[in-house]
Amino acid sequence: MSRGRPAPEGDRYLFPREPRELDRLDVQHYALREALGANYLAPLRHPASILDVGSGTGRWACDLCGEFPGALVVGFDLVPGRGDRPVNYRFVRGNVLHGLPFLEGSFDFVHQRLLAASGIPLTSWSGVVGELVRVTRPGGWVELVEVDPWLEPAGPAGRQLFELAWKLGRSRGIDMAGTIFRSLDLHLRRAGLMDVARHEVRIPIGEWGGRIGSLMGSNLRALFAGLCAPFQERFGLAPAECCQLLTAMQREWEELHSAGPFAVAYGRRPD
Repeated sequence: MSRGRPAPEGDRYLFPREPRELDRLDVQHYALREALGANYLAPLRHPASILDVGSGTGRWACDLCGEFPGALVVGFDLVPGRGDRPVNYRFVRGNVLHGLPFLEGSFDFVHQRLLAASGIPLTSWSGVVGELVRVTRPGGWVELVEVDPWLEPAGPAGRQLFELAWKLGRSRGIDMAGTIFRSLDLHLRRAGLMDVARHEVRIPIGEWGGRIGSLMGSNLRALFAGLCAPFQERFGLAPAECCQLLTAMQREWEELHSAGPFAVAYGRRPD
């Protein structure tokens, strides 16, 4: 059992909801922001209303509050994130798998990041994208960010840990094969969006990759440290063995210069 807060009803989130998970998500945010050179890639023009679905700690939304101080920025998630918020930030509690509690065309920009391999079942993905598009105003933008859950290249310890994570995710219906990662732009087109674009970036993992690599290494260490308890409960992997594998994986990504593939796709709702 996690020592954190109990999981909300209908929660498919793969990782234990503990305070250290919030720290990990913030580190992940900083790494992605630095690797992409921005908080988003869609060509925004002074949005008045922004929605972040799966807002986590709220760090991305708070960054957008600062960038667009005249905009209303709404974070939507199963649980609140951090405490103090900018005056133009609002939090709405809910589960995207049950639909979004907003009127059609409510937002100029709708953003969702890293939920395919952590919280949204593969069978629900098309419906979720349809909801994101529904609450976007005509002429507004939807942006998705996802990761291929794998290291390139991976050593023996890394392969073993990722294979355990795949088994755990598949048991919850989560896409651990990178299907959504490879078809982000296709899903946006199928949902009726125009001007769809896709960008991919390989983000270094480990000290060999400088500041960004160091941040991503910290993110991945914390991610798998949080999975050691579920690995023990589900697969009988002893905590000491999990820690040994994690230490070995860190040596591997430094020696192999491993990286993680990320994709960003965005599109515009027709006027």
